[in-house]
Amino acid sequence: QRQVVESGGGLVQEGGSLKLSCTASGFSFGDRGMAWFRQAPGKEREGVSWISWRGGRTISADSVKGRFTISRDNAKNTMYLQMTSLKPEDTAMYYCAADKKYRRFFTSITDMRADFGYWGQGTEVTVSS
Repeated sequence: QRQVVESGGGLVQEGGSLKLSCTASGFSFGDRGMAWFRQAPGKEREGVSWISWRGGRTISADSVKGRFTISRDNAKNTMYLQMTSLKPEDTAMYYCAADKKYRRFFTSITDMRADFGYWGQGTEVTVSS
């Protein structure tokens, strides 16, 4: 069964840090780009960061550049999102997902949602001011 499981969310004060993990199973993790998305209450799901199948390329939304770092360990079938300098506007449910196609590059984080599948249940991040 193809699935991804997110973990690491929680409640943190403004300026704090969290590290999210996404563990995959049931598909060829090392051959697919992976991405983090988030959805705040009342808002649409948006792309946060993408990483290529070998981890050599990444893209991040302007709102998180310089604060969030995406990485992956293909030996562990796991992707990470290190979040620092968190802001209340980062409060959302964070989801990881796998590219529906193998070994595809992206040049923009926008409008990526339709290209991704194998969605997890999400992990909640709350940043208090």
